[in-house]
Amino acid sequence: MTTDPQRDPGSAEALMARARDLAASVRRSTAPNPWVGAVLVADGVVVGEGATRPPGGPHAEVVALAEAGERARGATMVVTLEPCAHRGRTGPCADALVAAGVARVIVGVEDPDQQVAGAGIARLRAAGIEVEVGPGGDEVRAQLAPYLHHRRTGRSFCLAKSALSLDGRVAAADGTSRWITGPRARADAHGVRADSQAVVVGSGTALADRPALTVRDVAPAPERPPLRVLLDGLGRVSADGPLFDVSLAPTLVCTTRAAPDAVVAAWRAAGAEVEVVAPSATSPRRGVDLGAMLDLLGARGVLQAMVEGGSALHGALVAEGRVDRLVCYVGAVSLGADGLPGLAWPGPSTIADAPRWTLESATVLGDDVRLDYTPRPADAAPTGAD
Repeated sequence: MTTDPQRDPGSAEALMARARDLAASVRRSTAPNPWVGAVLVADGVVVGEGATRPPGGPHAEVVALAEAGERARGATMVVTLEPCAHRGRTGPCADALVAAGVARVIVGVEDPDQQVAGAGIARLRAAGIEVEVGPGGDEVRAQLAPYLHHRRTGRSFCLAKSALSLDGRVAAADGTSRWITGPRARADAHGVRADSQAVVVGSGTALADRPALTVRDVAPAPERPPLRVLLDGLGRVSADGPLFDVSLAPTLVCTTRAAPDAVVAAWRAAGAEVEVVAPSATSPRRGVDLGAMLDLLGARGVLQAMVEGGSALHGALVAEGRVDRLVCYVGAVSLGADGLPGLAWPGPSTIADAPRWTLESATVLGDDVRLDYTPRPADAAPTGAD
């Protein structure tokens, strides 16, 4: 067990920051469960730490209690997410805290899962344990955004990732796009893939790039490779190439009844799963309904779906308001007016109707920049002034 000498071990915020660090270390192994960290403190000394193990293993609180042993009695537990109060593949963490004699629990955020939703906190308080909710909560909500969104909506958190030139193009006029960004940005993007449970592309990108959509050269590697998802409502993509090599990673094709039976049979013969969903009511091509796709992935336990493109798919997601996070890698290259635009959609008729975004972070990666945005509510006040 370690503590950071720069942090006051008695500060709830500092201890919550340590718990977040522990949670971050297991993000790629816990889905569809949340990545949670816990720190147990007695008399100003950390006596136990824990992070949630892969599904079926103990939760963060139980790991920390096991490390502390008898030192847990009378101690304070700091945990990023509300302890569970129901029995699944493991027992209720709230009951374990009561049995261990913990005196106080500090919770980052309440768990919106319908099996928890305040019940864990209520059980702790009913047992006479002091509970405080909120220290470091904003940072925990940001860390657990895909999980919290999934539990509130049943739908996968949609992260749209794009690599753009300085002038907002995703490819040159001839369709080539390798490489808009440099090696550091590409390595970072593989980290985003590893943090996701599904990687999604449209049929245009699959035809143009023949991508593998696998995670490469990341540490730690995900517990399981992300599900590769192809959206092909008309059956345009043949069942060959790396995307249909299921020895690399599993593949799911989301299509519609418009896809020819022979193409669907070939997809299945190659080892891919195929799901027929409703066609889009808004797309002129009658492609896959994007809301139905995200609902389907959510039902399969996909907390975060990373949508890699192409520009038509990204444009449709933005137009329908389905993007929960937008990650743009801006490369140090210019492609000119004949290059392909980053978002292929009609767009608003006036700037007053343009969707707005909030910049969450900016990261320099060699000569490139990663920009992370979240959608700004339509009624939110604009930032800055002329």
